[in-house]
Amino acid sequence: MRRTEEPPRPLAAGLKLSEDHLDAIEQSHERCVALGVSRIERPDHSPLGRPDLAVARERNLRLHDQAAPVMEMLYEQIVRSDSMVVLTDATGTIIHSVGDDDFLERASKVALKPGAVWSETAKGTNAIGTALVEETPTLVHADEHYVHANHFLTCSAAPILDPRGNILGVLDVSGDHRSYHQHTMALVKMSARMIENRWLTDDYRNVLRLHFHGRVEFIGTLMEGILAVAADGKIVGANRGALEQLGLSGAALRMHTLTTLLGTSVNALVDRFRSPLATPTKLTLADGRAFHAVARFNWPVWTSLAEAMAAPPAAAATDAAAPRPAEPPTDPAVSALAQMRTGDAQLDAVVDKVRRVLNRDIPILILGETGTGKELLARAIHADSERGKQPFVALNCASIPETLIEAELFGYEDGAFTGARRKGAVGKIVQANGGTLFLDEIGDMPVALQAHLLRVLQERQVTPLGSNKSVAVDVSIVCATHRNLREMIGAGGFREDLYYRLNGLAVKLPPLRERSDLAPLVRRILDRQCAGRRHQVAPEVMALFEHYHWPGNVRQLFNVLRTACVMAAGDPTITREHLSDDFLEDAHARLPQAAAPAAPAAAPAAAPAAPVPRNAQTLGDLETEAIRSAVEQAGGNISAASKRLGISRNTIYRKLRWNQPAR
Repeated sequence: MRRTEEPPRPLAAGLKLSEDHLDAIEQSHERCVALGVSRIERPDHSPLGRPDLAVARERNLRLHDQAAPVMEMLYEQIVRSDSMVVLTDATGTIIHSVGDDDFLERASKVALKPGAVWSETAKGTNAIGTALVEETPTLVHADEHYVHANHFLTCSAAPILDPRGNILGVLDVSGDHRSYHQHTMALVKMSARMIENRWLTDDYRNVLRLHFHGRVEFIGTLMEGILAVAADGKIVGANRGALEQLGLSGAALRMHTLTTLLGTSVNALVDRFRSPLATPTKLTLADGRAFHAVARFNWPVWTSLAEAMAAPPAAAATDAAAPRPAEPPTDPAVSALAQMRTGDAQLDAVVDKVRRVLNRDIPILILGETGTGKELLARAIHADSERGKQPFVALNCASIPETLIEAELFGYEDGAFTGARRKGAVGKIVQANGGTLFLDEIGDMPVALQAHLLRVLQERQVTPLGSNKSVAVDVSIVCATHRNLREMIGAGGFREDLYYRLNGLAVKLPPLRERSDLAPLVRRILDRQCAGRRHQVAPEVMALFEHYHWPGNVRQLFNVLRTACVMAAGDPTITREHLSDDFLEDAHARLPQAAAPAAPAAAPAAAPAAPVPRNAQTLGDLETEAIRSAVEQAGGNISAASKRLGISRNTIYRKLRWNQPAR
């Protein structure tokens, strides 16, 4: 029963609001009475002291960086409406605001400025504090504010949630109650969703993200649901749209895998959406509800090797592998560097060296051929360092045009050059602030830009293009290259001073042909890529792998095995038939003659068009002769001949077509 001394229920200055809204405001007022908040006494408007505000901002730096551009866009929608956009942290402390100058001055009188705390305990019923309590978007208009001094305000606030459903802060638009517009709340909610989606994408940039909606035209809008899915199919995060459409809480959703929820797998989605032209697919819940979905992933497909490397190795060795020392079991809690150990002494030595300089502010230079896993090692270094929870930002210096790499690295201001984005862009170095910057193929960086990078590393400050203001940065640098930088220094292609600045510790990853851990590596990749299907490798295929020179290194091995997994489908053993033709041709051409597949001894040799002395025949001639013999022995059955020789039918057709005797 309402106390008789309490004022009547707030009427929100005559607005026709729902009964649920009025109930929520009344409950908030009752909380304020219980807290002893005064309606009429002048509240404490003193904001946090400068040091405390600096701490609050530092603690919420990532929230500020994600929200600031969205706040600018939101403010453009309400400009000249006697309003302001406010961002608070999870305690209700204002950490950033933008707004009309005239209203900002008026708002400052009620401490609506950075450093002020707008929890219900501090300011009574208000959109920010009440949204934090209710954990839902909240409007508090005019006399609905508990404190009389705030009755001139109309405030629309929405909590900002992380992908696990925890409150990060609140986005709010506050203005003069006479400027109230019913669309303001919709703008605030959409802006909060935009921040949440940016946060999710940033958190899960290296996992698969499934964008879905019941209506295909809503994919790519703020109404879409987004699921973050780990390589093993577990759902690790979701945006608000996903929770609303699925009708599940964040905790309930994380109990699911992609298979149990939508009846599909990561591999199936990667296969379908590796092409940029792929159209949305249809997925169905257990209750029959259907959604249109698009899968997105930022990494080149082969780099999911990082997850494959981290998968627990199988207890049994590959069928064809020679006995090797047992691998230690991989615990998910084991460090990323430890998970790179697969039994090769050279790689173990690299890991040991890196461990010794971890967190010592020593730059690391990773050398090695293309495809040896340089970025994988860089990510492991970052994950095991004290910066592991901060950003890991990678830039491939060879993949960006020389004219754009400077803007990509250092950022730029609005109008810095033709084609620049409106309001500019933040460079990779600033994006990596607090974390790790990985410069891949550093040997391909233009010489003129190397001097600029050296100055940034020495001064720890970045000046964006077109700006005269420097930004302080704190980044750990890891570089990689397949080039010989010492030779480049002698030829004038690389600065010697930059080389010694980056080369605190240089480590070289061995090429795959020199590693002794091929079988365990094959097993790890298969266990991850063929989830649920325990494929084995035929002895002749493993022998082929062992003798192959692997010019593309681990990257090539990953692609070969990934293709084999798809081709093998339900077959328990991966054979030559499951390998691509170009790989088989290259592998056979380089095999030692003793290891080459021999034709059956009883097979009669096909007569050549003209007798050629045996010692004058080339390897290609002998190969063609063996193929013809096998086909004849199989009575012209190409399929039987391909199985007998261990090569594909397409290869047989091509070899016989290319080597037809002249008529």
